[in-house]
Amino acid sequence: MHPHPEFRDRHEAGRRLAKALTHYAAFDPVILGLPRGGVPVAYEVAVALGAELDVVFVRKIGAPGHEELGIGAVVDGANPQLVLNEDVVRQLGPSPNYIRSEMRRQLETIEKRRHLYRGEMEPVELEDRTVILVDDGIATGGTVRAALKGLRKNDPARLILAVPVAPADTLAQLAKECDDVVCLVSPSPFYAVGAHYLDFTQTGDEEVIHLMREARGMREPGG
Repeated sequence: MHPHPEFRDRHEAGRRLAKALTHYAAFDPVILGLPRGGVPVAYEVAVALGAELDVVFVRKIGAPGHEELGIGAVVDGANPQLVLNEDVVRQLGPSPNYIRSEMRRQLETIEKRRHLYRGEMEPVELEDRTVILVDDGIATGGTVRAALKGLRKNDPARLILAVPVAPADTLAQLAKECDDVVCLVSPSPFYAVGAHYLDFTQTGDEEVIHLMREARGMREPGG
């Protein structure tokens, strides 16, 4: 752990992050949390901005016979998107059928997770919306990069990345994939994300389900 962690926990980090995002409240943004750790942070942002909260799942597509080697990712939503790592695809030449069937398989897994977290609620349409992608922190940025690329294909009016902590070089790379990056601290040297939190207990499914329900209740009439 960092000798002086910047954040008490994900909720405190989310409240502080929301303060840096208040100017986006006027645009009726949709806040997307990356499960699971990003959801408590995204929840606090959504509450502070009076915004809609949703989750966005990213699932890696592994190379044929080498699952650990990612040839791309599936990004879910109202219009799920396939993001391919063109260099790896060129080198390995997986068949279009393989990619299609893997995408289907990952979408089935996503559908189960989404149903667990959101029940019968449909994913939020992102076209022409201000979309703020939130995580609890970034180290290498692979998942976040895939998420941003996939979300961009949904034609949002604005795409913003918001995180409490990340290394400056990773942020510089990710800035190319979105319209704005909001990050509270970029320590150097950068420790693991969890080192910057006093409490970095793993976020469980139950907490995600509870927060999603709470956020929905607040936006319903009389909520």
